[in-house]
Amino acid sequence: MSYGVTRTTLRGMTHFPSPAEELRVLDSELRQLDARRAFLLSRRAWLVNILSAPAPSLATPSVPPARRPETTAPSVQNVLLVLGGVLLTIAAIAFTLVSWGDMGIAGRALVLAAVTVAALGTPVPLLRRGLRSTAEAVSGLGLALTVLDAYALHEVTFTGTDGMSYAAAAAAVLAVVWAAYGLGLGASAASAPKDAESRPAISRAPLRLSFPLALVAAQLPLLLWSFAVQASVETVTAVLLVTAAADTTIALLVPLKPVRMVAVVGAFGWGAWGVLAAGWLSWAAAGPSAAARAAALLALAAAIALTAAWLVPKPALALGTALTGGLLLVVGLGGIARAGLPEVWTVPAHLLCGIALLAAVRTRAPEPVRRGLAHASAVVQGLALATALPTVAIALLGPVSRVARVWSGAPVDARAAVTLDAPWPTNTATVPLVLAVVAGVLAVAVRTASWRTPALVGASVLTWATALVLPAVLELPYTAGLVTQGLLVVATLGLAGFVRSAEPRGLQAPLPLTGALLAVVTSLSLALHSLATEAATLTVLATSTALFAAAARRAGLGPLTAPASLAHAAALTCAIGASAGWEPQHTALLVLMVPAAAALLAARLGGSPMTIPVEATGAAAGLLAIALSATHPPLLALTLALCGVIAAGTAVRPDRRHIGYAATALFVLASWVRLAAWEVGSAEAYTLPVTVPALVVGHLRRRRDLTASSWTAYGPGLAVTLVPGLVAAWGDAHWLRPLLLGAAALLITLLGARHRLQAPIVLGGTALTLVALHELAPYIAQVVDALPRWAPPALAGLVLLALGATYEQRLRDARRMRDMLGKLG
Repeated sequence: MSYGVTRTTLRGMTHFPSPAEELRVLDSELRQLDARRAFLLSRRAWLVNILSAPAPSLATPSVPPARRPETTAPSVQNVLLVLGGVLLTIAAIAFTLVSWGDMGIAGRALVLAAVTVAALGTPVPLLRRGLRSTAEAVSGLGLALTVLDAYALHEVTFTGTDGMSYAAAAAAVLAVVWAAYGLGLGASAASAPKDAESRPAISRAPLRLSFPLALVAAQLPLLLWSFAVQASVETVTAVLLVTAAADTTIALLVPLKPVRMVAVVGAFGWGAWGVLAAGWLSWAAAGPSAAARAAALLALAAAIALTAAWLVPKPALALGTALTGGLLLVVGLGGIARAGLPEVWTVPAHLLCGIALLAAVRTRAPEPVRRGLAHASAVVQGLALATALPTVAIALLGPVSRVARVWSGAPVDARAAVTLDAPWPTNTATVPLVLAVVAGVLAVAVRTASWRTPALVGASVLTWATALVLPAVLELPYTAGLVTQGLLVVATLGLAGFVRSAEPRGLQAPLPLTGALLAVVTSLSLALHSLATEAATLTVLATSTALFAAAARRAGLGPLTAPASLAHAAALTCAIGASAGWEPQHTALLVLMVPAAAALLAARLGGSPMTIPVEATGAAAGLLAIALSATHPPLLALTLALCGVIAAGTAVRPDRRHIGYAATALFVLASWVRLAAWEVGSAEAYTLPVTVPALVVGHLRRRRDLTASSWTAYGPGLAVTLVPGLVAAWGDAHWLRPLLLGAAALLITLLGARHRLQAPIVLGGTALTLVALHELAPYIAQVVDALPRWAPPALAGLVLLALGATYEQRLRDARRMRDMLGKLG
């Protein structure tokens, strides 16, 4: 306030608001503050009461949650509208079919016309009021009534017309009427201000029911017409495919989703029906003319599928439809070839049609279309190869039955050589052609970098299969078949070696491996083929042994070819022994040349990748020799000893020291077999040959390893002899065995005590104690028999009393110690 204003002036100034008004406002504010303070104090008291109450009362009384509705309001609305429309439709049908005769012609026509017009016109005001779902239901009722109108019209006016023809015409008229009705509703809705948008008429349609129903009705006219005129199966099939083509066009061009869904279902449904019918016509075609008509239908279906694949935006769907179209083309053209050519050329004709699809890969078609046609070609080629598999399997596995007919005589021809227990398939004259053509396609057509190597491998395998089945298919002489397979072995080995040498220039590693594997498989089949005659067997096995041995010198092929050479050599030794008239046990000694050669070769190879396969093959040959000599114990012992010598020679190498255990086991087995052949029954004769080497090995180990215990070094060797010796001594009534065993146990115990070794002391002392008990057993038995019957219980009682007294004395001493410690505390 300015100091220049006097008190008189202040008293004379007018208050705004007036003092009375301001006082009223202040009183009101104070009352509101008091009320707010009272509410806050009440809330504070409630909170204090809650916090001071026990834990269970901390939670306020829970209010049960409101029940969530199980369905939404629009769903309930739609269900009610659909049910109402269905009930009205059922009522209209009942009225039309049941109550039709209660009214005259004019009345019936007037009722149906009035109800139909009312039902079709009602959706217009409903749409203007925004009741879209109700308008949808009423329009559906109106469209159903039009069907009843068509039926009534036939019953009243066109009674003499054929039912199927009238149904076809009615379906066409209804399709047009329903589509026009939908357009009219769309125009009516577009005229409203709130929906005035510049869009096409169909996309402006407010109702989704009229256009799909119109499309459903449009599916029937052509099919019903074909039934009405009793058209042929070809015509009906063409009608199905034309309908599918129309549906495909609508699905690709019309943007309205319900219409597209109906069109897609129709395209797939009618198309599948038409394709099945056309395929059946192609299969059942009695001549070239019928096959050509069926091929035309299949070509139409293929054109529909390829057009859809070209235009459809989804790559996966485009690839599938293009694949289907390509297969349909092959089936159609193949059907023509099947009708005009002999049956044996059916598969090659289809195969050539499938290969022709690969020409589309070089075109400017969309990528999914080209991929789909390429996949269709691959499917056709795969099915063609599947028809050739039985022939390849018989040519490869048929000679296995020759094992039970060794040297039974040369068969008539190459086919008879492989069909010992299996029938030869029919129509196999073109199998080599099929295999060769697919091999050529794989070698030439596949250019993709990631698929190039697998394609070349597949081409190699198919080329090999072609050469394998060729002698049997052509029924070449038996000798010519053997020569062909021998040349195939040489060719596959040569291919593997060439590819291996050319690998730095870009060829891949799987190719030489494939060639070597094929050579091995072919050589096995050739060996089985050669079992028909003795001369063929010896020649083939000798040639194969030399051939694989020469191939093993090439870098990279040795791990497969070197074991193959040794395996053929083992078979050759068996064949030589059989040719010479030797018994199997004598042939076993000849077979041992193979493991000996394998051991020498492995020693020269050192750390080469061929070492382990060569050694494994040599071990297998050694097992074969042991099996051949198993029926003759003396020669079995000799074979085992020779195998032990080979193993011991292998164990000389620093990296094969562990083979020494196998050599030791072989020597022990050889000695046991020899002792059994000599009918030696003493257990020590079998155990001492094991104990002595074991103790020597244990001594050498303790000299190298100062941490090795005596149980590890000497325990096994001592137990091998002491345990069987004790068992034999306790059952021996003579004195010599216990005496020698006791002397040996005493010597072992003394040596263990001299060198402070636990194992000899424990084992030797235990054996010595048991031998002594065995010797004193008769006298102990006599002493026990001489004692009175009461002596053993009395002795047992004395022992128990002594134990009890000792236990009580220990407890007394413990109490004294406790009392003494307590006094100290």
